[in-house]
Amino acid sequence: MIQAKAAIADGKGHFTIQTITVDNNPSDDEVLVRLKAAGICHTDWDSQSWGKPLVMGHEGAGIVEKTGSKVKHLKTGDKVILNWAIPCYECFQCQEGNQHICEVNSPVTAGNKVAGGHARLNATTLNNVPIERSFSLGTMSEYTLVREAACVKIDIDIPFTSAAIVSCGVMTGYGSVINAAKVKAGSSVVVLGTGGVGLNVIQGARIAGASKIIAIDINPSRLKMALEYGATHTILATKDDIGLSEAAKKVKNLTQRGADYAFECTAIPALGAAPLAMVRNAGVAVQVSGIEQEINIDMNLFEWDKVYINPLYGKARPQIDFPILLELYQKGDLILDKMVTQTYAIDELQRAFSDMHQGLNAKGVVVF
Repeated sequence: MIQAKAAIADGKGHFTIQTITVDNNPSDDEVLVRLKAAGICHTDWDSQSWGKPLVMGHEGAGIVEKTGSKVKHLKTGDKVILNWAIPCYECFQCQEGNQHICEVNSPVTAGNKVAGGHARLNATTLNNVPIERSFSLGTMSEYTLVREAACVKIDIDIPFTSAAIVSCGVMTGYGSVINAAKVKAGSSVVVLGTGGVGLNVIQGARIAGASKIIAIDINPSRLKMALEYGATHTILATKDDIGLSEAAKKVKNLTQRGADYAFECTAIPALGAAPLAMVRNAGVAVQVSGIEQEINIDMNLFEWDKVYINPLYGKARPQIDFPILLELYQKGDLILDKMVTQTYAIDELQRAFSDMHQGLNAKGVVVF
């Protein structure tokens, strides 16, 4: 067994930094990973309130320390990115190419954001009591034991801090553009909300060849950041603009008839329908941020022939998409190093969450 410092959620809205014990003898297809960096996002904050104690974190990168007897594609010393939507490759959805909603392992489709991936529960203990890991990863920990299918090998030179953010925010934003909406070159794109995911939607649209990329936010500094990632226009919205109707008028002035695509990246339920107001007839509205609350939608917003989609995780196929993202980074097309605007020790996680809520970072990362 090995001791590891980790962030532990109590399930009631709080967390502490404690020492856990991790099994350092992987079995079968398990891989022991020494974490070097873990991304910080709103899902991690929310995980404090999931009703049970758990090791926090679902974005991360590190080094393989040990492998089980059935591990085929990784060896000790390999650098890896951890992926939270762990595919089985054999179920109906995996065979359909929908690895992100695997019917066997996905914590989302199973309705349990902790227990997906068939993680071995007794592999991690706190005070001699088994404890689950967020999305079967628990990356806010010095060590984790995961299935091989949760790992994607890193074959390029990239800082662990940059690699760590690929596995959720970058993949979600880029994939929503490329895999889900299939943005066409020369098209117009609107992005509502320019946090970490929104910035990756913006650079995904830039990489796709969109000719007009309009960023909307209430924070002027975030809009300035959006220009660095590829936005061609910005609209400073106000909190009293209900449903962003005034911002939608400005979008139509910039695009004549409305944008070809609009992406909601705010995670604000009241704005769930807002992208429909931004797109032209037969345009595509994409709900990226994972709003799960019940919302009311004026069906007039769907006129005419507008399409509204709600993809998960950018429809990620980790073993296919992550190498593409790394190649784009290597070519200089995908901005990652600059996106990590602040790093923190695990003991500074409370400050990291505070900075996140204040919108101070494009992306904060815990380093070990």
